Formats: sequence, C-alpha cells, structure tokens
Amino acid sequence: MTQPLWSQVDDYFNDLLIPADPALDGALADSEAAGLPHINVAPNQGKFLHLLARIHGARTILEIGTLGGYSTIWLARALPADGRLVTLEADPHHADVARANLERAGLTDRVDLRVGPALDSLPELASLAPFDLVFVDADKPNNPNYLDWAVRYTRPGSIIVFDNVVRAGRVLEADNPDPTIQATRRLTELVAAHPHLTATTLQTVGAKGHDGITLALVTGP
Repeated sequence: MTQPLWSQVDDYFNDLLIPADPALDGALADSEAAGLPHINVAPNQGKFLHLLARIHGARTILEIGTLGGYSTIWLARALPADGRLVTLEADPHHADVARANLERAGLTDRVDLRVGPALDSLPELASLAPFDLVFVDADKPNNPNYLDWAVRYTRPGSIIVFDNVVRAGRVLEADNPDPTIQATRRLTELVAAHPHLTATTLQTVGAKGHDGITLALVTGP
C-alpha cells in the first residue's frame, strides 16, 4: 500500500504547485511513445532542480544523462538568456527524442546536446568549464568517474547533484554484487573523503518509488 500512497501525495502537490506545461508534458508523452525507459525525474524533482539552479544563480550547467530531455528542459529554463547548458547522451535514439523536445520548448539556443559515451565527451569540455551546476543521472556504474570529472569542471561554490543513490535501500547491501550498488557506495565514500566537497544525501519517496539524491557543494579548488 505504500507506493500508491507515495504517488497520491506526489499528485496532490504536483497538481497545486506544477501547472500543466505543453513542452514538459509533451516531452514525457513523446519519450513514452518513442519507447524510452521510464527513468526520467519526476515532475516535482524536475522543479526542484529548476529551483536549485535559479536559487544558485547558475549560468552554466553540465548534465550527464539526457534521456528524452525532460530534466534538461527544467534546468535550461532556469538559465538566463545568455546561459548555457551542455548535456551528454550516449544513446542516439534518446538524443533524437531529446532534440525534438528541446526544439519544441524553444531551448535549442542555450542547450548543447552531445551524443556519445559521456566519458568520451567529457574530455572535450575543458574550454567550457567551470560549470556552476552539474547534474548526473546516467549509467550508475560510472558515477565514481563522473564525480572525478564533475570536480574537475567546477569551482568553489559550484553544486554537484547525483540522482538515484538510494536504490530502494539496496545501497545498504555491502555484499550486493550489482555494479550499480557497488558504484553508488563507492561514490558516497569518495564524496565523504573529498577534502573540497561538503555533501548530504536525501532519501526520496514518491511516484518514482524509494530513492534519493546526493547534493554536494564544492568548497575548494
């Protein structure tokens, strides 16, 4: 009975706080029609990212993991007119869907969508760094590698966000051979030990089940 209740609570708040939006709703509908996996952030999580970027005054954003562009739209809308978001997507089909969704949202002028494995694309971004905010929601086994790049491409005061770090509580299972669990645990250990990061992790429950996000502030070079 827990999941239906979580979803109903999400629906209650979303209905009041997140008005219908043709670009966002269309991005979800077109992603589903194109057969993309249902792993995009929930509407309230998308708006959380949007508000976080606005509160922080972000002008440059790096997103690792575009999927259909739903979270990309939320983040890009938080930027000023001369802001820039670079988003990395490994799957060409996902990128095609995202590109169409971004065009409908009128955001192609401020979003640089790059296709290919993120670990191949990241070395090419040095001239665009530092970024004010980095959002990572991609292949979880590479999260420790993505953390390394995120730290390289940020500066004191930048924010780094990792999604899906609780894994329905399985993050507690130290002996679980699942590479996503092991990488999540390693990510958390690296964040905890890093001398220039201060961070917290919040569990989340809702329409997307039981998971969580790690939010880190870069405190030094």
